[in-house]
Amino acid sequence: MTETDPQFEARMRAGEYFSATRVPPGMWAVIRLDGRSFHRVCTELAAERPYDERLRDRMVAVTRAVMEELGGVYACTHSDEISVAHRPTWDAFDRRVEKLVSISASIAGAEFARGLPEGAPRCAFDARLWVGANVEDVVDYFRWRQSDAGRCAINAWTYWTMRGQGMTADQATTELDRRDFAWKNEWLFQHGINFNTLPAWQKRGAAVYWEAYEKEGTDPRSGVRVTARRRRLITDLELPLKERYAELILNLCAG
Repeated sequence: MTETDPQFEARMRAGEYFSATRVPPGMWAVIRLDGRSFHRVCTELAAERPYDERLRDRMVAVTRAVMEELGGVYACTHSDEISVAHRPTWDAFDRRVEKLVSISASIAGAEFARGLPEGAPRCAFDARLWVGANVEDVVDYFRWRQSDAGRCAINAWTYWTMRGQGMTADQATTELDRRDFAWKNEWLFQHGINFNTLPAWQKRGAAVYWEAYEKEGTDPRSGVRVTARRRRLITDLELPLKERYAELILNLCAG
């Protein structure tokens, strides 16, 4: 048997077992990306703790790149995480899971690195797929991720404030594991930090979604002034909470 034998070719391709796995027809899909070893990236870039606007802007740029390349309808990012929602009619790469996760992670890593200074640490992302039956499932998904953003924010602020008070990493981590949200909130307040007044993007994440707008121009054939309807990506750093957030996602995804 030679490498050009059809049976040999078929047997080798059969080993690509997972390549046939696809997002089920009619299902919503959310690609979730997570940065790998971002604590090292933050350390080597001398990022401000617990939040750095430069890293926020890099993650927003990555989110926009994935949205544009893969045709997302709504995306949100917090910390080193990005989630991008896609409609049931989305058919990129024939909805093949291997393609979608590998290409989205490649786009994310390349875009993140593009904005870093020369000699910056290498960065990478992993990706996974979440699927939902309807738009209400998608709303619940993003409410879940917003809740996680809030949990991460209170933990980050408490941890780094404790470190600033002289605690070791182990001491701060042990103390955090013993405490609930209310205790952390009060502890921060006693140390001069009002968690409620912190920037919304730190507690809820930043969103990227499409906005329709009208653009004026001139018809090259007739010379007549015309108005065309276009769309553009916008970044939202002031996301609402709970029911208002659910309404925002529902309107964007159902439109």
